[in-house]
Amino acid sequence: MQRIDLDDVALRELNEILQAQGDDTNQTSWEIINPKGSHALAVGLDAPIEVTIKGSTGYYCGGMNKQATITVDGSVGPGVGENMMSGMLKIAGDASQYAGATGRGGLLAIKGNAASRCGISMKGIDIVVHGNIGHMSAFMAQKGNLVVLGDAGDALGDSIYEANLFVRGNVRSLGADCVEKDMTPDHLAQLAGLLEAAEADADPASFRRYGSARKLYHFDIDNAAQY
Repeated sequence: MQRIDLDDVALRELNEILQAQGDDTNQTSWEIINPKGSHALAVGLDAPIEVTIKGSTGYYCGGMNKQATITVDGSVGPGVGENMMSGMLKIAGDASQYAGATGRGGLLAIKGNAASRCGISMKGIDIVVHGNIGHMSAFMAQKGNLVVLGDAGDALGDSIYEANLFVRGNVRSLGADCVEKDMTPDHLAQLAGLLEAAEADADPASFRRYGSARKLYHFDIDNAAQY
């Protein structure tokens, strides 16, 4: 295992080292200590490596990730996994606002709670939150899956397109054009796979599914009040 202490190495240098790893690297396991809430930590990675961060981080941890598995033994600030392409981010604690924003692929697993706008404008990412999520989550979500084992705040799925939202707890309110939808056997199987991948112990049958009513795809004067 390669160990880097951010008391001794600058953040920019650390990111350059991690970003330099390629598909053929033999340095596949990394541990980062003393992160001290640093912003933009382990961003832009594009190699099948494992990075464990021993402590909490600031903004945009793991942003633009491809291939890497990043584990944070702590909580994260706003924008964790922003524009993530593939790979996996595992957060042991809580996540601040807009976790997984604009994510296009991969899996973001949050063991604690996520704040407002979780999964905003998601475009293919899978997000599993073991706790609760805040208001305006999955706003304009286009593709992918958001799984919530706890409760969801106001305006869930506002202006949603084709993402699936699975919630086990209570939903305070649904956003414009978001409705409860049937849970088919295919959805149950898909949800079971996501729960297993995120190490979440829950029965898929205990969730409800939400998605788009498809009334706001094109402007219609009769729906003007909902825009």
